Amino acid sequence: MYKLIFVLGANILKSLRLFLVNVGFRTIDFPLVTPPMGILYLAAYLRTKFNLSIQIINQREENYSCDEVIRRAVFFSADIVGFGCMTSSAYLLEKLTDGIRIFLPKALIVLGGPHISAIGAKTLEKTKADIAVSGEGELTFENIINAYLNNAGFDKIPNIFWRNKDNIIVENPVKISLIEDLDKLPFPAYDLLDIRKYWKLQSIPPIPRRKYISLTSSRGCPYNCIYCHAIFGKRFRSHSAQRIVDEIKYYIKTFEINDIEFLDDIFNFDRRRLLEFNDLINKNNIKIKIAFPSGLRADILDQECVDALSDAGTYFSAMALESGSPRVQKIIGKNLNIPKFLNAVKMVTRRGIFTYGFNMLGFPTETEDDMKKTIDVACSSDLHSAAFFTVTPYPKTKLYDLVMKSHPERLEQLKYDNHNLNRIKINCCDIPDKVLFSYHRRAFRQFYMNPVRIYRLLRDFPQVHLLPLFFPIFLSRSLKGIFQRS
Repeated sequence: MYKLIFVLGANILKSLRLFLVNVGFRTIDFPLVTPPMGILYLAAYLRTKFNLSIQIINQREENYSCDEVIRRAVFFSADIVGFGCMTSSAYLLEKLTDGIRIFLPKALIVLGGPHISAIGAKTLEKTKADIAVSGEGELTFENIINAYLNNAGFDKIPNIFWRNKDNIIVENPVKISLIEDLDKLPFPAYDLLDIRKYWKLQSIPPIPRRKYISLTSSRGCPYNCIYCHAIFGKRFRSHSAQRIVDEIKYYIKTFEINDIEFLDDIFNFDRRRLLEFNDLINKNNIKIKIAFPSGLRADILDQECVDALSDAGTYFSAMALESGSPRVQKIIGKNLNIPKFLNAVKMVTRRGIFTYGFNMLGFPTETEDDMKKTIDVACSSDLHSAAFFTVTPYPKTKLYDLVMKSHPERLEQLKYDNHNLNRIKINCCDIPDKVLFSYHRRAFRQFYMNPVRIYRLLRDFPQVHLLPLFFPIFLSRSLKGIFQRS
């Protein structure tokens, strides 16, 4: 009798073992590594709801082989294995899920991340996974674990694709499951990884290595750019300024960091929040450096906001032009006010903030004149550095649908496997390939072979003693404009 009670008690106390993986390799062409924010937030949320033992693997950071990832999941004796990935790493899911199914046959395999939201049920067709989660993950994954623990079916859980007992893939109805009050979310589970390893690796260029933490302070974007996914919906939701400051204070105390990077799509959408954030940083006498590698929306910045960002400690920001053609701006749904963009870049750089421009060439219907405008606007701006990407259509975007209508044969040639965005060669417009890629080289040449820009880049580069880390990037982009052949 007592032995039976002891065994039952042990089973009740035993924690569920959750193994979460950020899928992908770090390569010479694509060496960038940042903390896996999606699974860090997911892990933090789930352990407030269940008795869990959680292990996180960032395959990109460790550069583990798929076999090593599988071995670690087996050694951990995982009950549930979750794989999150971008489209560029999705080709690894087949091998990973095959291995888990062989060595952990009873484990529940769940897929999530941007690629799953884009592809949907097709990810199950090509893998041994049990469930694929579309959209924001916390609430849906909570429902999945509840069903798993109660030995219930998955047919009542919205926003998932799943494999039933007859191996038939079922698509459940879509129901928006968004967390309205982001302040109720716990801090991301940084205790489950060694953040210090990331300080030795290259994150988003041209920011040098530093003692930093990544944060996402908002979800959702109200703009309608045709090349973007809408994983978090179109409605902007955000942490309060006080929550952000509390989190920063915690990381300074816990990890002794001196740098924060915000990965928000549009941190400055709420002007009042931005100004309040600056006030709280100053009132709390917080000395921190701040970067926005995903960018600020330039044409809604004003001088007061720029001054506030600078006063709070901002030293770096990406700023996305994408196209310098007003006509193309309308087609791609960004509708950026180009004169305001140029003025914002000027305001930001005058405050000593290093700027990095995002640009794309080759949108559907784009002409040579449109491309010239993009190059001319970028080169006439005060941007310190810039990238000129070839337009890449991702599944389940309006851009992908446009190319499917105009040039479906080109999509068949497109491979995303662990790509470097600068090396993708697909032509989404109507001008010849040779002409498109010649403008691509011209953009790099004209932008970087400017003595004034080179001087400003050297003068304003963050942490000048680490400039050699950026020099290979600068050199490759400069030479690309001179020597690269399409």
